Amino acid sequence: MRIALFTNTYLPHVGGVARSVKTLEDGCRALGHEVRVVAPDFEGATPSPEVLRIPAIQHFNGSDFSVRLPVPNVVRDFMEDFRPDILHSHHPFLLGDSALREAWKMQVPLVFTHHTLYERYTHYVPLDSPALKRVAVQLATEYCNLCDQIIAPSESIEHLLLERGVTTPVVAIPTGIDTGFFAAGDGAGFREKAGIPRDAKVIGHTGRLAREKNLLFLADAVAPCLAEDPAAVLLVVGDGDARAEILERLQPHAGPERLHFTGNLSGQDLADAYAAMDCFVFASQTETQGLVLAEAMAAGKPVVALDGPGVREIVRDGVNGLLLDGHASPSEFAAALRRLLHDPELFQLCAANSRASAAAFDTDRCVARVLDCYTGLIAARGPRPDADPTAWDRLLAGIGVEWSLLVEKMSAAAAAVGETSATEALLD
Repeated sequence: MRIALFTNTYLPHVGGVARSVKTLEDGCRALGHEVRVVAPDFEGATPSPEVLRIPAIQHFNGSDFSVRLPVPNVVRDFMEDFRPDILHSHHPFLLGDSALREAWKMQVPLVFTHHTLYERYTHYVPLDSPALKRVAVQLATEYCNLCDQIIAPSESIEHLLLERGVTTPVVAIPTGIDTGFFAAGDGAGFREKAGIPRDAKVIGHTGRLAREKNLLFLADAVAPCLAEDPAAVLLVVGDGDARAEILERLQPHAGPERLHFTGNLSGQDLADAYAAMDCFVFASQTETQGLVLAEAMAAGKPVVALDGPGVREIVRDGVNGLLLDGHASPSEFAAALRRLLHDPELFQLCAANSRASAAAFDTDRCVARVLDCYTGLIAARGPRPDADPTAWDRLLAGIGVEWSLLVEKMSAAAAAVGETSATEALLD
């Protein structure tokens, strides 16, 4: 099978979508499928004949994202050479539009994974407002209905998309992780290199240090635990614009020897960092799936988290961690963290169950489900004609897709001035 993946974020960018795309790419390729990736250029990117890098604006609006620039015919030529059987889009705009154009012109199925709650990221765009958030919701919903299949990374997002009026078939398939890899980290070695005592109680967190991740809440929740227990240490893996403010909140409660901010880690270093933790804390309310939660659990770490989309699908209160109400206060979160760290019986129970919980996110299982989805769509579409589409066929397809994209954008613009059924749907 020849598979083309279109994404606005890709390695070496550090983030959930980039890792998700790479995981899918590697999993499909390991099973003998041909895969090509279309992605924006990014600082430090390694050239590859299997990845088409589109010129892009780096660090858009002060973020760590790249935004592609329009380059006529480059994507078209790349796809003509590859002749994919199926296209898989990972965003509903920019290169997502390119994926839609190519799928319609080449007459192949288009899959879209709704990785992100886009309305919660509009602060990266100038003139952020409630109207812009409605535009983001409507745009993603309209895009879904132009595709052949939607993949939701969790049941929470699947339900939300149906509530918003998505009529294209939706299936919930989480991003896979290499559970065996994360189970084999060297925690003792990591502690030694980082200067963390062997007997320390290491509270861990992994992810982009961005304001939408609710990290100031997390800092306020962890701070009293650090202040009360000299053996408690905080280990944070990741980087971002919220780092300085997080440290400012924590420094009055613990010295630098107990605040370990490693920056971005990957590969064995990341697995070792998870292994060095005793428990994992998580407060984000913008997730579509609990990818870092699954990684921590694969390493055998119990979790304390706020209830939210992508979180409730993996954290089971009192079984593999403690799950608090999404509106819990920092003091309530701190109390739950204390309970987990100071109740050996509860801690051992949750740690023992965490690896079993992560098994549902194993890469092989998740990639197999995506490939089943691809196979079904290709079979339903029927065999491709032996001859390439004629110039007339492409002209008609081009007119059709541009009209559909125009209608999509007009519908999204209309949402700026009033609620729609999509924007009124709320995430539980």
